[in-house]
Amino acid sequence: MIAIIDYGLGNIQSFVNIYKKLNIPVVVSNTPQQLELAQKLILPGVGSFDWAMNRLENSGLRNSLDRLVLLEQKPILGVCVGMQMMAKNSEEGSHEGLCWIDAEVKRFNFTKSDTNKPLPHMGWNNVIPNGCSNLFDELDTEMRFYFLHSYFFSANDSKDIVGLSSYGNRFVSAVQRKNIYGVQFHPEKSHGWGIQLLKNFAKA
Repeated sequence: MIAIIDYGLGNIQSFVNIYKKLNIPVVVSNTPQQLELAQKLILPGVGSFDWAMNRLENSGLRNSLDRLVLLEQKPILGVCVGMQMMAKNSEEGSHEGLCWIDAEVKRFNFTKSDTNKPLPHMGWNNVIPNGCSNLFDELDTEMRFYFLHSYFFSANDSKDIVGLSSYGNRFVSAVQRKNIYGVQFHPEKSHGWGIQLLKNFAKA
């Protein structure tokens, strides 16, 4: 069973609808007891970094998540701001992140780029696999996903980077560190490509 973590943010129902169509057991979880029963977790996110971190801290789920993810190594997928929260900190705010991956979140800076791009980065963009991750099983090299963000995940260990995209400059669009997965894009809004990725996570 997959638990969609409900701390008041994210497109929760979209994930639920996809997994129900795939006949994969899914539950919306807002208590530590519900998280314990799941085999896999999804941490959705929208909005600003500090707002999301504060909502998670106030939900009463933080300690359980740290234990389940870091000690019991339960697979978890962070989406958009949910991925950014896995880093140590963000230029978007002052709150400490979850610190699950050695990374910082930075704002796009196009001063050295040939092309000035509007922010946020919004719409469809390619994702190029980097290394080997089962997230991208049965997805072709032309896969595209829906993005909406002004900040990007800057991983300090290149081995954690499993997907790259370009928007003025190249940036990290997917990461994996053991049982911890993250995607900057919204698979729940990415039609067939996103459905396949969520199916892959369920099988991971």
